[in-house]
Amino acid sequence: MCSTLARGIGAKKVVRGCGAASGRDRQASFPDEPGRLHDTVKNIRTFLEALRQENDVCEIDVEVDPHLELAEIHRRVIAENGKALVFRRVKNSPFPVATNMFGNVGRIDRAFGPRPEKFVERLVELSHQLLPPRPKALWGARDMVADALRIGMKDTVRAPVFENKVELLPKSGLDLLPALVQWPEDGGRFFTLPLVYTEHPETKKHNLGMYRIHVYDEKTTGMHWQIHKGGGNHYWAAEQRGEALPVTLMVGGPPALVLSAIAPLPEDVPELLLASLLLGEKLKVTKLPGLPHPVVSECEFAFIGKVPPRTRRMEGPFGDHYGYYSWAHDYPVFEVERMFHRDDAIWPATVVGKPRQEDYYIGDYLQKLLSPLFPLVMPSVRELKTYGETGFHALAAARVKDRYGREAISSALRILGEGQLSLQKFLMLTDGDVDLNDFPKLLVHFLERTDWEKDLFVLSNVSQDSLDYTGPKVNEGSKGFWIALGKDAKRRLEGAMPSTPFPPGIRKASVYVPGCLVVEAPAYADEPRYVDEVRNHPAFAQHELVLVVDSHDECVSSSEKFLWTWFTRFEPAADIHAAGMRTNRFHTALGAPVFFDSRMKPWYPPTVEPDAATVALVDKRWKEYFPNGEWKTSR
Repeated sequence: MCSTLARGIGAKKVVRGCGAASGRDRQASFPDEPGRLHDTVKNIRTFLEALRQENDVCEIDVEVDPHLELAEIHRRVIAENGKALVFRRVKNSPFPVATNMFGNVGRIDRAFGPRPEKFVERLVELSHQLLPPRPKALWGARDMVADALRIGMKDTVRAPVFENKVELLPKSGLDLLPALVQWPEDGGRFFTLPLVYTEHPETKKHNLGMYRIHVYDEKTTGMHWQIHKGGGNHYWAAEQRGEALPVTLMVGGPPALVLSAIAPLPEDVPELLLASLLLGEKLKVTKLPGLPHPVVSECEFAFIGKVPPRTRRMEGPFGDHYGYYSWAHDYPVFEVERMFHRDDAIWPATVVGKPRQEDYYIGDYLQKLLSPLFPLVMPSVRELKTYGETGFHALAAARVKDRYGREAISSALRILGEGQLSLQKFLMLTDGDVDLNDFPKLLVHFLERTDWEKDLFVLSNVSQDSLDYTGPKVNEGSKGFWIALGKDAKRRLEGAMPSTPFPPGIRKASVYVPGCLVVEAPAYADEPRYVDEVRNHPAFAQHELVLVVDSHDECVSSSEKFLWTWFTRFEPAADIHAAGMRTNRFHTALGAPVFFDSRMKPWYPPTVEPDAATVALVDKRWKEYFPNGEWKTSR
């Protein structure tokens, strides 16, 4: 067991190391007080206890390796809508690991309850009632004043997160942490639920973001600050001044912090304020003498340090939420100077990969929470959805107003210019009353109404999400937006297979929805010009859209797989072809059928797949982890 050797500044204990640190000698102790549904969840302990009271946590008592084994267990459980998991004995670490805490709709609802959604709905309602302000309306808004007074930061002297200070020595420091290796080609161990706090060096406005953390050694990590992200903007400003950027990295704490860190808020809206709103009370923070920032008091771990200017180190590869690896690239380096953790600290983690994973449910809740606000900032947008099945940034769809001719184009440009929505690769817009959650019906709605000559637009040579490798180089690519307007359909869609034989090379085909064919074609590496060569073949002539893929059966196996295959494997400027293509008023006018080439390209990173040895190990040990099928949920 870790020995207590001395007192540190603001800490009860200084931890130097844990010997073999197998986790066998130390068990997590969790609070005994019962949790109640929708009580304020002040930290992951109270959340786990509330889940435990509902028999929605499975605790694994046998030793599990954080190198691949733990992630494979997690993936199997979440795929079957299983319980939250607590791994009590983690190899080479004294800390238990909690995963799958947010891996279904029920647990998301129990983490946050109905209050945040009601608050947002009330805010939207008042935005209409209070303009212009009238005494009666102002008096009717007094409930919001009371709620607003409960939101903000609260300084507190005692912070559990500072109960232990850890020395940053070999076999101590970051070496103690059960940071996961999720996939066999990952470049190392990663924090997967880090909460990275920074302040702008000039304005002092803060940002709380979630950027993966690649552990290099006991006191150094990578800092995966992507383009368009707030922390990266703070670092850019510090680097221009030749200064290191102070960073406070937290792990654990209220679930509201996780949600706030990934929320697509406007750049100057403080994430900690959103966390307080989600909590329904002031967020407790503590700042010790000598530390650059306040730390959320209820966190499990805190890492204090800096990111020096003009220092880069290779970060990655990493199996990411798109379902592919992101390649290794040079990124800034986080130099940890102090490490703290609370007594009996629990390490929260998640696993990302092919959708749906845990991040899907978090992202979906965020959309539900924030979607009523979109019409306030974008009045022509009635509804907006990004699709977690595509990694969120690859596809969005919107229902918009079209009060004058082609207003939908203005809405498209407005959406693509808004914060993190600027990372969207493809956007579909309609003025129809169609369910954006039912993609097959949405696609039919588009195919019935689209005017291919003028309704599909491609913006070439623009920035692209750092994790999307479909473009010619990292961070570069294109965007597309597709509009379908009008109450009435323009055409009747063909629902039958073609009577004309397909051209050589098509191995399998089917009608996915009326008007849309899915065809399996030769690999791009073997025949890169195949789609261009067959786009005028008569077999395709009766359909509006042809999706060209490597595996027909995988693509059509579900709506989820259809979305993932289509939108994560094409780039608008390079992979859209049509039977007719001409330039009209500086616009590429298309003639049906239109082809989307969603075959894997040679420069794409591979999809994430578990290695055979880990699969065999987990198969063999499954009854050890769950002797009586404890992972299953009755929900």
